[in-house]
Amino acid sequence: MRVAMLVAQTNEREQTMAKQFSGKIELDVRDSVADWDAFIPSKAPQGSPNVLVVLYDDTGQAAWSPYGGRIQMPTMERLAANGLTYSQWHTTALCSPTRSTFLTGRNHHANGFATISESSTGFPGYNSHLPPENATMANVLRDAGWSTFWVGKNHNVPIDEWTAGSSRKNWPLAQGYDRFYGFIGGETNNWYPSLAEDNHYIDQPSLPEDGYHLSKDLADQALKMIRDTKQTEPDKPWYMWFCPGANHAPHHAPQEYIDKYKGQFDDGYEAYREWVLPRMIERGVLPEGTELTDVNPMTPGTFNPTDEVRPWAELDAEERAMFSRMAEVYAGFSEYTDAQIGRIVDYLEESGQLDNTIIMYCADNGASGEGSPNGSVNEGKIFGGYPDDLAENLTKVDQLGSPDTYNHYPTGWAMAFSTPYRMFKRYTYQGGVCDPLVISWPAGIASRGEVRNQYHHSTDIVPTILDACGVTFPETYDGVEQAPLAGVSMRYSFDSASVPTEKHTQYYEMLGNRGIWHEGWKAVAEHGPMAGTSGFDGDRWQLFHTDVDRSEARDLADEHPDKVEELVALWFEEAKANKVLPLNDLQIIGNPKDFETFIKMEFNVPVPPSGQYTYYPDTTEVPERSAANVHGVSYKVIADIDFTPDTEGVVFAHGSRFGGHALYVKDGQLTYVYNFLGIPPENVVSAPAPTSGRHLVGVSFTKEGTGEHREATGPLALFIDDEQVADMQIRTVLGHFSLCGEGLCIGYDSGDAVTEAYAGKRFAFHDGTIHKVVFDIADDAYVDLEAHLAAALSRD
Repeated sequence: MRVAMLVAQTNEREQTMAKQFSGKIELDVRDSVADWDAFIPSKAPQGSPNVLVVLYDDTGQAAWSPYGGRIQMPTMERLAANGLTYSQWHTTALCSPTRSTFLTGRNHHANGFATISESSTGFPGYNSHLPPENATMANVLRDAGWSTFWVGKNHNVPIDEWTAGSSRKNWPLAQGYDRFYGFIGGETNNWYPSLAEDNHYIDQPSLPEDGYHLSKDLADQALKMIRDTKQTEPDKPWYMWFCPGANHAPHHAPQEYIDKYKGQFDDGYEAYREWVLPRMIERGVLPEGTELTDVNPMTPGTFNPTDEVRPWAELDAEERAMFSRMAEVYAGFSEYTDAQIGRIVDYLEESGQLDNTIIMYCADNGASGEGSPNGSVNEGKIFGGYPDDLAENLTKVDQLGSPDTYNHYPTGWAMAFSTPYRMFKRYTYQGGVCDPLVISWPAGIASRGEVRNQYHHSTDIVPTILDACGVTFPETYDGVEQAPLAGVSMRYSFDSASVPTEKHTQYYEMLGNRGIWHEGWKAVAEHGPMAGTSGFDGDRWQLFHTDVDRSEARDLADEHPDKVEELVALWFEEAKANKVLPLNDLQIIGNPKDFETFIKMEFNVPVPPSGQYTYYPDTTEVPERSAANVHGVSYKVIADIDFTPDTEGVVFAHGSRFGGHALYVKDGQLTYVYNFLGIPPENVVSAPAPTSGRHLVGVSFTKEGTGEHREATGPLALFIDDEQVADMQIRTVLGHFSLCGEGLCIGYDSGDAVTEAYAGKRFAFHDGTIHKVVFDIADDAYVDLEAHLAAALSRD
């Protein structure tokens, strides 16, 4: 009786499984019938397509050759000739938010990504944690039988989960991806990237002198993942999200690609706009009669002055040469990355996969204006609140794009590459949100080389992929009722240029800048992102009839006040439905009241009561946001070390050649270096290192004042045990050492070396023992969160 009851209960439980067990369970396996099908994952239908989504950063429509631009993109042109070019495809205006819509198919505030992860706050729309009711497309496709891969940039891991000891519930593998290879955060050094594989950080596989560049590495990894899948599961389709570091700063490229563009931008950015607009019209990207908008189109006082454009005619000859070279480097970076994507497309063709692969090639927001009106050879200065020195920058013209610079072009090129629209990245005008998109699927799209003008948005990508793959998003996932997808499938447009758009409404909001499009009309509040003006109730809304005025050149608000009122009311409806409020235009730099407001809201790693942080060797680097913050404060660093006559290597290192500090032993000398934003000379103190025994060695910096730009100043002392052996006056960085990556390392230097004394090496500690390294900021636990946030925002 007991055996019969147990068998019956077992069979009953099997009825509740997602796939029903159809075998038979008896006491003896000889009398039982197995059923493997109940346990094998679902398979995609025969003939299901592969999906490759290529998502660049920071690129306006007017930059790339398929849209008429000067930057040659042979792979993208090949796909456009074999598919469709979309002229009215839109994004959120910023990186993390747009990428969240690719993850889930819901609007960015509904995903918790009103802005980038690094500047998240404790509000439903702003916390950077995907809610359970917004399951990812990768989970759904994997359950339906697809292999899923994410290669390249990840900017959707919450800032509180970046460390080695943090939860991995919001890393790619937990979001439905079988494999991940890339970088966590908004940007990375393309010569010395901060890399992660699956759920852990790794070292880069080779160095620039060996031919390393991130774009090539990412393509290598993508090819490996696809080949690995196809050799073991040849009939299994795959979905890959390929996100290069391009075209986000720093703009890094091999010299031969930079040189291809020599002189091509010497006419300047206003001339580029005049040149490219007719080409865009000729290609059908824009209708006849489209007008250029003003170079500086916004009313003074409604936007941040750092977003202004300096007219080309007002630049001197050296400035023009510098600015032109910056555009050349950007162009070379973009084309080189396109060539790496071309290797993937070539492989798909050679292996017979190209015809039935849906390829979406696009960018996540408009061209970036974060380089300020003058550009930079080290953008860390901009976001650290320290001014660039144009004279110093001019000495590095020939080094732009190399490992020696961390460069970003000026706002003028952001405006030019977003022709003919108003503004650029971060703005909800077309310059921030109207981006390139090419879709190729030879087996599923009959049309070739045509333009599609239907109005669409990044929330439409997930519905389009699911529709093309024949997969329905479930009503519940992991027991949670799912929010409906925000977008519509674009598949209806694949074979018809004339069919009306099936999208009717799309709201926009970014850093306090608001907009809404509805059935051919768009309203935008003239209130720039991070303007710091507040007063949202008093915003003047502009009105554009986008069906006939694609560039938003003509403001019709005074002629149609009822239409403005209608659209503003609709914006508030969408805002409520998508968790958009409260609006945040806080101007952190230069506005103490806004600064105080923000520090009460942002995520902070608490300073321990002791003020001390203890670190150990043989560990992963600690991301800067989670490491002991020595910026703008007094600090001590004490290392407990066993020395021998042959001891050598890095004790600790944090940062890179563009700013950082390190303690190391070399040539018998114990040396501490403080590298202030890459500005020579390096601040160096040293003394003969112990040759035997266990010793406490370290440094002490005492903040006695601040410089003109709020950098801390004061005496630095080097100690061996209780003896001061060297000292000097230094200044320390107010903001971060690095915008992303280049974290605190114990016993090695993880990426680009802090100092030229051991450049090009990890310079790992050897022939001695590091027991621990203690950072102590107990005497000055103040954390300058104003600069902290400024650096965070630069990661978008």
